[in-house]
Amino acid sequence: MTAALPSTTAADTPVPADTRWSPLLRVTVVVHLLAFSLPWFWAGSWRWALAALIANHVLLAAAGLWPRARLLGPNITRLPAAAAARGEVALTIDDGPDPAVTPAVLDLLDRHGARATFFVIAERAARHPALVAEILARGHSVQNHSFHHRHNFSLLGPRGFHRELERAQSQLRALTGERPRFFRAPAGLRNPFLQPVLQRHGLQLTSWTRRGFDTRESDPQRVLARLTRDLAAGDILLLHDGHAARGSGGEPVVLAVLPPLLQRLNDTGLHSVTLPTAFAEATARTPNA
Repeated sequence: MTAALPSTTAADTPVPADTRWSPLLRVTVVVHLLAFSLPWFWAGSWRWALAALIANHVLLAAAGLWPRARLLGPNITRLPAAAAARGEVALTIDDGPDPAVTPAVLDLLDRHGARATFFVIAERAARHPALVAEILARGHSVQNHSFHHRHNFSLLGPRGFHRELERAQSQLRALTGERPRFFRAPAGLRNPFLQPVLQRHGLQLTSWTRRGFDTRESDPQRVLARLTRDLAAGDILLLHDGHAARGSGGEPVVLAVLPPLLQRLNDTGLHSVTLPTAFAEATARTPNA
């Protein structure tokens, strides 16, 4: 099945970017200015300056290692209040597409009338264009999870981030007809150089409310428990069709978790929608969106 590729859609309009620096980055600038200027006016202050620089860089590193943190800039961890009021949640599925897993995931979603957002690795998407088209044809969304999914992604500088995001944006637009609006960093890890690059490409960093750790947890019940504990409207849930762990019988964990998870959503009156759907109203209310 092949999905028609629109020339221009509302999804081509970037989510308005917050161009303000985060408080932590503002503090970082002040700390560096003081650290390099104080020793000129206060003899012996270099020890304090060095200690302040070290503490600041430790804090920056910790912020980059905390996927749900907002210390380095805006970061979506829940759906807008209006989406939560409608009883919506967002099921997000990372690291695909995988021809051995993704078709079965799509069938399970269809069976329960659920819609999901697939954060795809653009390099993989380029190898499986028909699978990307199938994701779209079934009413789901395709968003940016970088081009290569590098293990050293969080260590890149501005140029490295730009190359990864731009290649992914271009590739995914060629496949879907739309430039993605949402970006999820590999493993959720990043550094202070990422946010300006996201702004340049009209992307919003998106993490999650809770995840099942299904790339390393082989017990579907434990994965399900992590995802459903305190489950509520507005939650963003994370699973994987790529790099999925296998259960004792060799089945990808995501395929064992999805049926009871989707049934739980139905039983509690929640329904899974794509991120563009959940944020459509908020974007429409924003000037110049």
